Amino acid sequence: MQQTWRWFGPVDPVCLSDIRQAGATGVVTALHHLPAGAAWPAEEIARRVAELGADGGAPLPWSVVESLPVSEAIRTQTGDWRAHLDAWRASLEALAAADIRTICYNFMPVLDWTRTDLAAPMTHGGTAMAFDIDIFAAFDIHILARPGAREDYTEETAARADELAGTMNDAARAALTENITCGLPGSTERWSLDALREGLARYEDISPERLMQHHVDFLSEVVPTAERLGMRLCCHPDDPPFPLLGLPRVMSTAAHYRELLTAVDSPAAGMTLCTGSLGARPDNDLPAIAREFGPRIHFVHLRNVTRTTETVPCSFFEDEHLSGQTDMVEVIETLLTEEARRRAEGRADAEIPFRPDHGQAILTDLERKHQPGYPAVGRLKGLAELRGVLAALARPAAAP
Repeated sequence: MQQTWRWFGPVDPVCLSDIRQAGATGVVTALHHLPAGAAWPAEEIARRVAELGADGGAPLPWSVVESLPVSEAIRTQTGDWRAHLDAWRASLEALAAADIRTICYNFMPVLDWTRTDLAAPMTHGGTAMAFDIDIFAAFDIHILARPGAREDYTEETAARADELAGTMNDAARAALTENITCGLPGSTERWSLDALREGLARYEDISPERLMQHHVDFLSEVVPTAERLGMRLCCHPDDPPFPLLGLPRVMSTAAHYRELLTAVDSPAAGMTLCTGSLGARPDNDLPAIAREFGPRIHFVHLRNVTRTTETVPCSFFEDEHLSGQTDMVEVIETLLTEEARRRAEGRADAEIPFRPDHGQAILTDLERKHQPGYPAVGRLKGLAELRGVLAALARPAAAP
């Protein structure tokens, strides 16, 4: 498996030298400064490629694009959505010309990943991102004041949300709003409450079935281009993997991926296996998902979560990479078996890129600025642990 590292470009506090010292052999990045719906120009792609060696060190390959954004117009099939499809296809052409062929995207409406705390204290003294359903309900019912929000929660959750909201002063409410609406990783985008309400309103008449059909329609439009260019498109799961704010979410379970990848049955359409996102549901069996979708897994995020409630929707926190409730060793072993199968088939994409996803903030991370979820030392620790698993699984069995 190729060991990669997410980098947010020259503005990232984690520099390329840090990435090389961590031992990563590829970079996962994107043109975060370009808006969704815009085509990525060849010169902007070339600039980012040049930046991967501009510090004087050995140039790092741009292994995976994460993410080439899918616009809200495409998701809702409104406005300039067909022009945005043209722009997405043009971006694929420009990326393929630069020999960048693995593209991660997501189909989460309005918000990307969502957390209620970006720095929850851990018992060892570090911090981690966390999602608490009671706190989220307090935001939804009392701060956003979404019509009908209370009916989306159990009576017990709504009651706890009422109690929590009663203890929040203006500063606490503002901090919670900032955590939930902080936007895409690497982006300076921030949602105001009014803008969030407008975004939610666009989905009032879009059911989960309709959103899934829009996803199928999107892939049906772009996969032929990806096939011709020898590219791999891989959809990241919803994070968290359940509906929020009354929005449909349709990439949360094995059944969702099964429906999508059956409807668009092409090697160019596949999965980003994110063990942390899918692991936030107790009914998602990650080793089984890795086995079922192995041939269509084009990119992997390895991270772990611990659920603190076992209903759906759940509360959880980002645990250490080999802790949490997903059997990371079995997942990695399954992926190595898939790589061996691909090599036997002669597939050009036999090696699956992965990155240590997220990470707890520890040691110097606690004083060093970083993107939420993307500290240097915490991810280095995670990569070292995952590398240890890979080394152990690659060791020949001892003779009897």
